[in-house]
Order: sequence, then C-alpha cells, then structure tokens
Amino acid sequence: MKYVELGTTGRKVSRICLGTMTWGQQNSEADAHAQIDLALDMGVDFIDAAEMYPVPPKKETYGRTEEYLGTWLAKNKAKRDKVVVATKVASRSMGNDHIRPGQPLNEASIRAAVEASLKRLQTDYIDLYQAHSADRPANRFGVLDYAHKEGADQGASLAETAGAMEKLVKEGKIRWFGVSNETPWGLLDYLRAADKGRGARIASIQNPYSLLNRSFEIGLAEIAIKEKVGLLAYSVLGMGVLTGKYFDGAKPANARLTMFERFKRYSTPRAEPAAKQYVAAAREAGLDPAQLAVAFVASQPFVTAAIVGATSVEQLKTNIAAIDVAISPELRAKLDAIHAGNPNPCP
Repeated sequence: MKYVELGTTGRKVSRICLGTMTWGQQNSEADAHAQIDLALDMGVDFIDAAEMYPVPPKKETYGRTEEYLGTWLAKNKAKRDKVVVATKVASRSMGNDHIRPGQPLNEASIRAAVEASLKRLQTDYIDLYQAHSADRPANRFGVLDYAHKEGADQGASLAETAGAMEKLVKEGKIRWFGVSNETPWGLLDYLRAADKGRGARIASIQNPYSLLNRSFEIGLAEIAIKEKVGLLAYSVLGMGVLTGKYFDGAKPANARLTMFERFKRYSTPRAEPAAKQYVAAAREAGLDPAQLAVAFVASQPFVTAAIVGATSVEQLKTNIAAIDVAISPELRAKLDAIHAGNPNPCP
C-alpha cells in the first residue's frame, strides 16, 4: 500500500480508501465486516461513510452503513486509533427530506448530525467529518453548466459551516473537517474563511473523478495541489461502467445500474463508447480494466485517495490491488487521447 498526508493534518492515510455506500442495502453487516478486515489486511487504513448511506438513500435504511461500521469498531476497539474514520453530514440540497428537512448546514443541524453519527459509529470521535454537499444552488451531481439563480436561498454561509466544524474540533468530537461535491468557488471560500480565523481549515475535498469524468481537473486540481487540499475521489469506476460489465445492454444480476435506475449520469449516450475504448486500452496493455481505472485516479498528484467500494470481497481485493499497477507513459498518452476525443461523458 502507498500512503500520503491527509491535507496538512500530519496524518498519513492509505491512497486507497474503503467506500461503504452499499452496506445496509446490497451488503449485509457480515459482508461489511469482512470487507473491513480484508481492507486492513491489504494496508488500507481509511474508511469513508455518510449518515445518509446506504445509497440510494431511504428513510428505512438511514444510518445503517454507519451502524455496520460501528459494530465493527465496537468489536475492534484496539484498532480504533489505527483506522481513519470519515463520515459526512447531509445537507438539504441533496433532497433527503427524511434527514432534518429544511435545516441548513448551521451549528444546530451539524451538531445534531455529529452526535447521531458518533452514537451509530460507537466511537468518541470522528477523524474526518465532511459536509456532504453545500446548501446553495451549484453545478454538481451530473451538471456542468452553471445557471445563476438570483434570489435563491443560499442556506448557511460557508463560514458558518466551517465555524461549526471548528467548535467540534475544539471539543474533540471530530479531528478534521472536509467538504464534498464542492465547486472551485466553494473550496476557495472555505479556505478564505479559515485564513481569516472564521472556521476550521479543510483537509480534503471529496468529488467524483474517473476516466469518464475528469472535470475536477478544470478548476479544482490546481487549488487542491497548491492549497494542500487533496481529492478523495469517488465513483472511480463510473458505477462499474469502466469494468465493461454493462456493455451492449448487459444487465448483470445484483449490479448497481441494474438494480437502481436513478444513476442516469453513468448511462449517457457517450458513456459506453468512451468506456469501451478505455477497456480496450487496458486489455491491450494486459491489465484488468477495473484496476487500470483505479490506478489512473490514484496516480494523479492532486488525489489523496481513490475511494473504492464493492459488493464482494473478491471485487474489493482486485480494486485495492490496483494501487500497485503502473501506468506506462505510452498507456497514459492513449488514455489522454481517448479523453480528448470524448471528454467527460459522465460528469
């Protein structure tokens, strides 16, 4: 495994992070615990969850992913300090009306959320606590074009959110603050607030990034490097599209895009043609397509960790092992050429 510092925290984390959003819907508690054990055995010490998980979010399953992680932590108390636990507070912009409906990301709602997460996780502190998405209207979740909405409710200010996080840091309930699904303006505004002493400095940004969606490079990658706020990349396999398992109308049993029709961003008209080229490039190089996709993300200088999830330990083992896959200059040039010909089909 390879390790890198998480922002400016002084703590190194594995460059592969264990994703958990299938736990509680596609995966049982026993599955979740087996995945954690395997990940730790392979050198992964970074686990990412969220209060709204599993996904797709439902009132009936709310918090279940954190509960599964919590029962593992309760059984493995001696390993708590060896594992970096990340989770997220949901915002009203995500449309989860069963989670504090209408409440902005202010101190009251963040405090309520963190207390509930601590209880489910059965731990005294959360290492990395992330704002899952901002309150304000912004281009995210498959939207690239910005449409300004004059007079729209902007929710809590970013300084207010960061200030609430700083209080939790001082109280020892969380160690570091991160953001997710943020824009370049949002990232810089958080950094400005911290520089002025108006909130905790963020340690990371968690946004989508893959061969099918390199939009992070346009406005965020430079900030991530220069401000030492590395990317925790999610959807690195494009919901499995980059493995090739959905090609030509295939609907494999128990696969996410087979089970859940809501993930339209990975089924765009340009998605499969691009994915087929990436899969072909991997096979021509003698590589597993999934491992190439993960290795590409993990090799980027602005990436702290590639978040990988799976519904089986076999899939997880393959994905974690991708950290040792080297991409030659010739293969990298081929990937860049495919991207130039069909950029960001799944933003």
